[in-house]
Amino acid sequence: MPPARPQASPPHPIACFGAVHWDIIAHADRPILRDTSTPADLDQKPGGVATNVARVLARLGVPTTLIGVTGADPAAASIRAQLERDGVEPHLLERSGQATGQYLALHNPDGGLAAACINDKVLTSAPADFFIETARQMPDDALWFVDANLPVAILDALAEVAPKAALVADAVSVAKAPRLRSLLPKLELLLLNRAEATALLDASADTPAENLSEELLSRGVGAVVITSGHEPLHMRNSGQSLDHAPPPASIVDVTGAGDALIAGTLAGLARGFELDVSLQIGQKAALETLQASGAVADTLSWSAIHPD
Repeated sequence: MPPARPQASPPHPIACFGAVHWDIIAHADRPILRDTSTPADLDQKPGGVATNVARVLARLGVPTTLIGVTGADPAAASIRAQLERDGVEPHLLERSGQATGQYLALHNPDGGLAAACINDKVLTSAPADFFIETARQMPDDALWFVDANLPVAILDALAEVAPKAALVADAVSVAKAPRLRSLLPKLELLLLNRAEATALLDASADTPAENLSEELLSRGVGAVVITSGHEPLHMRNSGQSLDHAPPPASIVDVTGAGDALIAGTLAGLARGFELDVSLQIGQKAALETLQASGAVADTLSWSAIHPD
């Protein structure tokens, strides 16, 4: 990580590499059942892990660049316009003849996720050269965040050119977490949930978070954050192993809460806070997101989650 700096200093810039999606989010007014339609409110907006993280970072006052791919379609134009309004600098490759990535989520009245589907062919077939050429344009003092929506070839190529001690990754899902195996010795920080950690390590489902984090550090990761739903968040680095209980929340929508946790944590690190303090900032960002609709809460700001 960049060296600690006084709290009043400007934050280091952050480059986010990964998914750029057009999200369609349904909030049902009754439990969702199979084989029938369910009345719901529908909302459409930009999404994808890297996109959500970048948008939250911009709201938290961090200079942020988003590097990803889209189709050459109306969804891409809407995403680019929203990013520019948010203050995110977009470096997006528009791929003619491809559709921008799409994510469809169905939420029950309690905010829980009933089902979700994704089409990210535009990213999984993307050329690595674009990401590497753009990465080399990033400032020398930038933190790099990658999500495991990226194909293995692009993840490996980015790890080869990333600044030393500046690479952070999110495992995204059980299916995609194994894509990070070759990156582990290059990661300064890895964020994932318990199911993703067991998939990444090929461990049994009941393996305690403490054992998972210990194994990940033994494979070269600098620091690990493991979430377990409503259970305390587990953090381990070479100097400490801590558990942080999540603050109580009145859940409106779980979409983007994990991404907000990442963004809040990165915003703290970019300002020179230690990881344990940064995680508490990240938890406050996640809380704001859980209590709002959509992946990026309108109430999010640096002063809201860390008043100076």
